Amino acid sequence: MKEKLDFHSNLLIGSLLFGLFFGAGNLIFPVQMGQLAGNNTQQATIGFLVTGVGLPVLGVIAAALSQSESLYDIAKPISRNYSVLFTCMLYMTIGPLFAIPRTATVAFEVGLNPFISEEYTQIGLFVFSLIFFVVTLYFSLRPGRILDWVGKYLTPVFMVLLSILLIATYIKPMGQVTQYAAQGSYIDKPLFTGLLDGYNTMDALASLAFAIVIISNIEKLGVKNPKRKAIEICKSGLVCIVAMSVIYASLAYMGATSLGSVSRADNGGKIMSMVSEHYFGFIGKLLLAAIVTVACLKTAIGLITSCAQMFNEMFPKSVSYNKYAVIFTLFSLIIANFGLNRIIQLSIPVLMFLYPLAITLIILSLLAPIFKKQRDIYRWTIILVMIAAFFDFCNALPEAIKGTAIMKRIVNFAHMYLPGFDYGFGWIIPALTGFIIGIVIWIVRRK
Repeated sequence: MKEKLDFHSNLLIGSLLFGLFFGAGNLIFPVQMGQLAGNNTQQATIGFLVTGVGLPVLGVIAAALSQSESLYDIAKPISRNYSVLFTCMLYMTIGPLFAIPRTATVAFEVGLNPFISEEYTQIGLFVFSLIFFVVTLYFSLRPGRILDWVGKYLTPVFMVLLSILLIATYIKPMGQVTQYAAQGSYIDKPLFTGLLDGYNTMDALASLAFAIVIISNIEKLGVKNPKRKAIEICKSGLVCIVAMSVIYASLAYMGATSLGSVSRADNGGKIMSMVSEHYFGFIGKLLLAAIVTVACLKTAIGLITSCAQMFNEMFPKSVSYNKYAVIFTLFSLIIANFGLNRIIQLSIPVLMFLYPLAITLIILSLLAPIFKKQRDIYRWTIILVMIAAFFDFCNALPEAIKGTAIMKRIVNFAHMYLPGFDYGFGWIIPALTGFIIGIVIWIVRRK
């Protein structure tokens, strides 16, 4: 049994972390954030890196410290029913509800949309997404060398092309960050808006689902002690943190300076396509479209496979793996045709509800060695966070729903009585309250 990993092994685990967390879909959010944040891009980027990079690595460390073998295990101290429900909700969110459809729409926005006229956008999206998901399903039902081939060759090509594009934005900037005024909530609270923007990557949610992949690889390298595994994940995580931070910060800079040469756009996919055309012309735009499409395809295959396997393991008697793969693919196809902007808009309320629960679970798991997964502490903390997160969910709903009388009353109540609610963090005080109540009950019961 090894006490620690060598530098080469840490580098390999760090690369695996980066590969799991950084997908082509993650490109679009920091670019759009930069364009909207303008002269407040630096503060917004710091917030984005905390929730988009720091939290996912913490999630893996938490899983190692709590000695959990799956997301179901991580949430199990609360109750079996909650564990099943939370696992299903999280996998549906990073799967067929939002993340899988998003891969197709990002590929469409970068790949095909710039080449077709506006009146054909909807039919173009349908045809593109249909072909995209037929290919996705084919490889999901027949997992073979395609993922290895894409991972070994096409993903590095994608990263090289992206690096060239990012370097070009520094060597020959399209404008200056300080030139452009911040928009919307980036004017008065850029840091907190950036924190919430990091939710869109869904990587903190994914970290709870895929932590076992990292942990099992560290175990294969000979490290068995839970604390030692957490230390090695911290060391390896530095590779992932540095790589993702540099890329996200550069993309935000690209978005912030882009207004000097390209127009505003309603999503990051369009901005990236315009920037690519600005620097490399039609050929660069075409090449970026091809690489992003393949990278999104790889992500979609991985997510369909993971979700189908998880549901098949949780409910083995109901539906086979192949049937789950078909169901999730068809569902993703339907959702994808709502379009990228609509998918992002619909995902925000769900993320505002799930993220407080996920962050709380990560923190509780980090403290698991101290409190030994004490049920009262877990339950009281999660119950109060869930109540607060419901208000965040209501506040993030589309205006047509949020504007109804009952929703106005719910949101106004939260504005009045939940400190930090205006910034999207009204769940923190309830979390601390629940944690203290749980500790008091635990101490009383021990006595």
